[in-house]
Amino acid sequence: MSLYTQTSGTGPALILIHGWSLHGGIWEQLVPLLEPHFRVTCVDLPGHGRSDWRGEETLDAMVDAVLSVAPAEAAWLGWSLGGLVAARAALMAPARVSALVEMASTPCFVRKPGWQSAMLPALLDTFAAELAEDYVRTLNRFLALQVRGSDGASEVLKTLRALMLVHGEPNPEGLRAGLEVLRTADLRDSLGRIDCPALLLMGERDTLVPVNAGQAACELFPAAQLQVVAGAGHAPFIAQPEMVAGLITGFLCEDVAQGC
Repeated sequence: MSLYTQTSGTGPALILIHGWSLHGGIWEQLVPLLEPHFRVTCVDLPGHGRSDWRGEETLDAMVDAVLSVAPAEAAWLGWSLGGLVAARAALMAPARVSALVEMASTPCFVRKPGWQSAMLPALLDTFAAELAEDYVRTLNRFLALQVRGSDGASEVLKTLRALMLVHGEPNPEGLRAGLEVLRTADLRDSLGRIDCPALLLMGERDTLVPVNAGQAACELFPAAQLQVVAGAGHAPFIAQPEMVAGLITGFLCEDVAQGC
């Protein structure tokens, strides 16, 4: 079985890729705002939502799985882990990716020498250790970190928690593999080879992927521009869907001139 997808709307193709532990249903507030301008495809990553797990252990294997169901050419929007998938797709299959929108994402999610605007490795190590013991509690802790300190945090967290298991439990191996990708992937040295237009959308109060990470990525990514959503945490498309939809539409329809 291939990955689960759901497509709606009319216009240039746009594929949406969710973050770790969630699924394509997370876009339910954003998709209706994009449908008048784009033919939107939401995909569930391997082992997440309604997609089967077939051993896609690495970032490249996840990208291959998404490419197998993606439109022949599309703008790719990735949130968090989905941003790594989208960026790597632009490197692996540049003819398939007309533009990138990287939302609350970063080329490297953990701190390294010269790269401090990221998570401490110990945080992801703790999540990995706790997954086997009580993955629901672990996922809830991860969701709580996504909204910490942001405007409307309780409502955004309520939405995230309500959607988390709506399509059943994610595959434990899929969760483990996604977390390992977050822990180990580092695309910093590759960003300069991506030549399609790119928009980096960051939440002003994101504690997992701080704004400084977007600023640092822009220095490595000549084709990118940065937009910051005021007051938002790690899920700006839930906190402020109209604003985020406007930024996406403006970038793709005006800056990239995709004929929306």
